[in-house]
Amino acid sequence: MLKKKLVPKVLLISNSEAETQSCAERFAAQLKAGDIVFLQGDLGAGKTTFVKGLVKGFKLSPNKVNSPTFVLMNYYKGKLPIYHFDLYRLENPKEIESVDFDDYFYGQGISLIEWPERLGIYKPKNYYLVELKHKGERQRQVCISYPSKPQLKSSR
Repeated sequence: MLKKKLVPKVLLISNSEAETQSCAERFAAQLKAGDIVFLQGDLGAGKTTFVKGLVKGFKLSPNKVNSPTFVLMNYYKGKLPIYHFDLYRLENPKEIESVDFDDYFYGQGISLIEWPERLGIYKPKNYYLVELKHKGERQRQVCISYPSKPQLKSSR
């Protein structure tokens, strides 16, 4: 399970895509270069909707966000680069050995990773975990867990 060394901080019920995006936009204020965010949830749980709000929190257009399911990663250029990974189609972590994750995970941007359990041995030690669960047709439970020892935030 991905919850190792994480401390739950935020648990809320979202009643719409707009509320999910608003939650993500507020969460974005906590992030800095080098942060990694794992996004977990079933298909249609709102992972990409959450990313749209997060991107909006960095003053970028949420209209540019779509799930990178067929390309592995989307790049959103802003004051901080945002790397949006979707590992859904990966069957074996060895398929991503050619990707130099160090450049993304430990560089000057923020990495957002959908289906992070597929990273296998490449899973970083420190990350935020965002779990989204269906609670109804439009309702979602959003739980944001923070690393137990988050790095100090630098000015951005």
